[in-house]
Amino acid sequence: MKLTKTLCSLLLLLTCQLSLSAVKNILVFGDSLSAAYNISTDKGWVYLLEQNLKNRSLDINIINASISGETSSGGLSRFQSQINKTQPDIVILELGANDGLRGFDLSTTHNNLLDMINMSLQVNAKIILAGIHIPPNYGRTYTRKFDQIFVDLAKIENVSFIPFILEGVATNPELMLNDSLHPNEKGQPIIMMTVLKHLLPLLT
Repeated sequence: MKLTKTLCSLLLLLTCQLSLSAVKNILVFGDSLSAAYNISTDKGWVYLLEQNLKNRSLDINIINASISGETSSGGLSRFQSQINKTQPDIVILELGANDGLRGFDLSTTHNNLLDMINMSLQVNAKIILAGIHIPPNYGRTYTRKFDQIFVDLAKIENVSFIPFILEGVATNPELMLNDSLHPNEKGQPIIMMTVLKHLLPLLT
């Protein structure tokens, strides 16, 4: 009887440990596209993603450290502290759009994103890199090279790649705010599903 109780206690302890180890921290690190710009936070894709995962009975903790207007340089300056604080299992990296819209040096954007990817890999976090397209304000050559940044970074091992996070949204005025740059409430569920498609394989 005593042996049976001991075994049950060990089994219960093991079950608890497994349950705790199953908890996954997901860090969403982006700009206004992930910060629910000009809409209620509970209508944004990050919140919708968290609710979707909870409905699937997945033990997930999502930390949204996105800031509207953030550049890759600004993101890099605070990224290590976020990594240290949140200890993410998965990082959804969605930065670079503001660099491109302001015509920043392309090599700087590339290197900043690369540094953040490497910081994530150093703590064994899986990475989802979200690509973004920009209007050709600075010419077709700049726009093409900007797009190529994400394509090149996606070739790094253990990086999952979303070619365009606003796929199915950006070209539909009914899903965008009046500035034609940010998705409205109607566009958020579509973005959430795009991210979810790349996220679910990393949760197994």
